[in-house]
Amino acid sequence: MMLKKVLALASAITFSCVLFVNTTFAATHTVKSGETLEKISEKYETTVDVLLDLNDLKSTEEAELGLVLQLPSHIKNKPAVQIDEEEELDVVKTFKVSASAYTAYCTGCSGFSRTGINLRKDPGIKVISVDPKVIPLGTKVWVEGYGIAIAGDTGGSIKGNKIDILVADKATAYKWGRRTVTVKILK
Repeated sequence: MMLKKVLALASAITFSCVLFVNTTFAATHTVKSGETLEKISEKYETTVDVLLDLNDLKSTEEAELGLVLQLPSHIKNKPAVQIDEEEELDVVKTFKVSASAYTAYCTGCSGFSRTGINLRKDPGIKVISVDPKVIPLGTKVWVEGYGIAIAGDTGGSIKGNKIDILVADKATAYKWGRRTVTVKILK
């Protein structure tokens, strides 16, 4: 039993290291006519504050036509909302879950996931909190409306077919609310 736990933890840590290595080179977005940072942040499922910080901008007015913006490291040259083409995913199992959202800064949160991922280091990292009896820790998943993530955390109220998605801030968590989504377990 202990060996299984050690192997699961090693697998999760290895995956999260691979996740960081593969996402070191963030995607970019060139500001087009009529675009605002708010529209761009929605398109890439991030926040205006993250875009301001990543690009050393003091205000949203600095995002002028033609400016090349650095995007959070979890984005792979296309908006997260487009990562839903099943032919790109190697799906093992598909099912529905009840999904809520949390932040790395919630009351009582340490900022580290159950598997040791530093949730505050990269505001764009995609991690979900799961019941390990349903989705084993370290599993790579696709979540409808969220994208590809790692099952890297647990939570006291996350039992059965429930998940929590990690988001950057409380406003995004409140906006997400609680909803039923499709989860795809990936190879």
